[in-house]
Amino acid sequence: MKALTFKRYGKSPDIGFADVPRPALAPDELLVQVHAVGVNPIDNMIPTGLFKAVLRFQLPAVMGSDLAGVVTEVGSRVTRFKPGDAIFANIFDLGTGSIAEFAVVPEGVAALKPANLDFVQAASIPMVGLTSWQALKERMNLRAGQKVFIPAGSGGVGTFAIQLAKHLGAKVGTTTSTGNVQLVSSLGADEVVDYKKQGFEEVLRGYDAVLGTVRGDAMEKSVGILKPGSTMVSLVGPLDAAFARARGLNFLLTFVFGLMSRKIMRLAKKRGVTYSFLFARPDGDQLAEISELLKTERIRPVIDKVFPFEHAKEALEYLAQGRAKGKVVIKVR
Repeated sequence: MKALTFKRYGKSPDIGFADVPRPALAPDELLVQVHAVGVNPIDNMIPTGLFKAVLRFQLPAVMGSDLAGVVTEVGSRVTRFKPGDAIFANIFDLGTGSIAEFAVVPEGVAALKPANLDFVQAASIPMVGLTSWQALKERMNLRAGQKVFIPAGSGGVGTFAIQLAKHLGAKVGTTTSTGNVQLVSSLGADEVVDYKKQGFEEVLRGYDAVLGTVRGDAMEKSVGILKPGSTMVSLVGPLDAAFARARGLNFLLTFVFGLMSRKIMRLAKKRGVTYSFLFARPDGDQLAEISELLKTERIRPVIDKVFPFEHAKEALEYLAQGRAKGKVVIKVR
């Protein structure tokens, strides 16, 4: 089968199409004919080697982690799905990839595709949906009436997280460029800061939570807008010791991650704020709950651009420019 792979880590990962064997099926897995793939910033980061110590891949590795498609075969222990079912899933951190004609998906990470979404729309959801769900509901325990700051509101995670936060009854602050103010407001953002005109740290106050989606010093600046007892969850780093321990990494990496997060931890502690780094995990039950929100249109997919399968590499390059409004999707079939 045809798949987009990378051959090595580093500045020249040799990303391109290759003919690879169709994956073999374990008893608890589904073989899925991929119809569409949502791409995410992590897909571009993995080949650089940035997460080489954390994520395990056998090279050459198939790229991508989000997918929507049709089940063609099921393992002997599968009970929830059958051939012909339309599903969507995230297979991040499972050692396999989705930018391919077929993908293997463990039963526990898949959910039935919402009937009101096409495959392209469904493929745009899993990573951003699960990331937002696990950050806002699990880590932050975000409640009605609280205020959450979600910077880069027009991005893939931002467009979903704003809608989920509003569904939970929270008030949302965000940043975006002048041209995207209307978009983030239409998704429900209450306080919108045009970052080209002013710094969010000069405007926003009294927040209960921050979702870190922007690299650089944005997390450090965010500390100042928070109330004591607030929560910061970062998707972009710095990685922390708790993350290393949760993944069973060795003492040296735990120590290094602790050093990396020392500054933000110190600033947070001074303010009485908790900080943590989050890697979203695949979860079919959570995806099924997200599916219900999509079916009732309480949350809608926001898609910037759709690329054909043969231009999958260009889709990743376009995403890397950081200008997408919502998600970038590859249409495989």
